Amino acid sequence: MPQPQAANPFIQLFPLILIFVVFYFLLIRPQKAKEKQHRKMLNGIEKNDEIVTSSGIHGTIVNVKDKTVTVRIDENVKMEMDKTCVVYIKKPQGAAAA
Repeated sequence: MPQPQAANPFIQLFPLILIFVVFYFLLIRPQKAKEKQHRKMLNGIEKNDEIVTSSGIHGTIVNVKDKTVTVRIDENVKMEMDKTCVVYIKKPQGAAAA
């Protein structure tokens, strides 16, 4: 009786490699691009920009430091928070048309 031949190791690893490639193109690569865009936005924060934080706080930048920003929330209310808390910068009405 002939013995069955051992399967090629590459054929056994192919499904695993295929799953990794799919995960890379569908999950990892887009997340890295989004992270790079967010970092670029954080580096471009300037005084008087209107922002929204990850906790939903809307405010205006009063001061920018290396890792933190001071945000004016109301007339006499200011908060200092990490730059990473900024989700996006609200564009002025005129900038949307330009």
